[in-house]
Amino acid sequence: QVQLVESGGGSVQAGGSLRLSCKASGMTFGLTMAWYRQGPGKQRELVAEMTSDGVRTYADSVKGRFTISRDAASTSAYLEMNSLEPEDTAVYYCFACTSARTWTFWGQGTQVTVSS
Repeated sequence: QVQLVESGGGSVQAGGSLRLSCKASGMTFGLTMAWYRQGPGKQRELVAEMTSDGVRTYADSVKGRFTISRDAASTSAYLEMNSLEPEDTAVYYCFACTSARTWTFWGQGTQVTVSS
C-alpha cells in the first residue's frame, strides 16, 4: 500500500505561481508518480507524470509552464506551476502507480484557484 499526502494548493491571480507537493509513504520503490486535475464540470485529466527512471510527460496545455520533479529518494513529487491561467483552476490530485499500473493510488486532492 502507498499513502499520498498533498500540500501547496491555494488561490493566486493569473500569471502567478504555485508549487504542489506530494509525499508518498509505504511501498514506494519503483513508482511512477503523477499529477492529475479535475476542473469544474470537467473530467479528471493527466497534468504531468514522472517515472522512477526520470521520464517526464506533460499535457499539452501545461507544457512550458509546469514542471514535475521528484526528490532523490523518489518518495516525494512536486509540481511547479508558473504563468497560471484561470483555466488551471481545479482540484489537483497526486497519483502513483506500480509498473503496468497493477496498483494505483490517489491522494485526497488539493484545490488550486486562479483568478483573472
